[in-house]
Amino acid sequence: MTFAFAAALLGACLYGSGSVLQAVAARRASGPAVLRHPWYVAGLGCDLLGWLASLAALRSLPLFTVQALLAGSLVVTVLLARYALRVPLRLLDGAAVVVAVAGLVVIARAAGPEGTVSGVSGGFTLGVVAGLGLVTLTCVLAYRRGPGWVLAVVAGLGASGAAVCARAVPVGGGSGAALVGLAGQPLAWALVGFGVLTTVSYARALERAGVGASTAVLSVVEVVVPGVIGLALLSDTVRPGWSVAAAVAAVLALAACVVLANSPATRAAAEPTHGTTTG
Repeated sequence: MTFAFAAALLGACLYGSGSVLQAVAARRASGPAVLRHPWYVAGLGCDLLGWLASLAALRSLPLFTVQALLAGSLVVTVLLARYALRVPLRLLDGAAVVVAVAGLVVIARAAGPEGTVSGVSGGFTLGVVAGLGLVTLTCVLAYRRGPGWVLAVVAGLGASGAAVCARAVPVGGGSGAALVGLAGQPLAWALVGFGVLTTVSYARALERAGVGASTAVLSVVEVVVPGVIGLALLSDTVRPGWSVAAAVAAVLALAACVVLANSPATRAAAEPTHGTTTG
């Protein structure tokens, strides 16, 4: 297994673990005390490390592969919640876990030769920045009274934009000068903007549509949209003869993720019952 695949899998495990750790903290504390709870801080740390791992994976793996593997974090959440939160695992959830894992294995195998994006055109960058502006405007208009599913779509588009930027932003090596040079890259700033947009819109979608529907919509959008863009515009490839298998596996894996998004374990991780306030 290559470093990029390992990074993507690690990102999925960290994201799923972070959700459960934050849920455990919220069951042991309430109000502002949750934010100071060691388990909550550990969960945030997992989210940050998961994001960094995903960035590493996106530098060399196709977008559809990385995003699908990250969507598999729902599998980790459901399995960990079974033990950490004492949430029963439904037979349907167990079947969805098997289908999701099998689908993700096929998607990983279907990835074409690894390679980095050599560069993008000014038109591509302009399109990404314009897309950020359009999606942000949609979020602003829908934030107060818009339906939850619209905000969930916005969150999915935000996550998609962040993934596309991470894949396409030019990085001239690991030197300090190269990293400083990122400050002058529009795609680097767009990545930050998409990240903030995703956080704000997803939180609002949870209020309006609930965790199941919001997570299901987010998972589908953040896999399909970047996958299409990567294959069409960023030279992502599928191994010869694997196109149909990859498409079928993606549909099955996403369907399984939709089931897991509506699992009692996922709801418990996102909407836990608060316990006694602790310091």
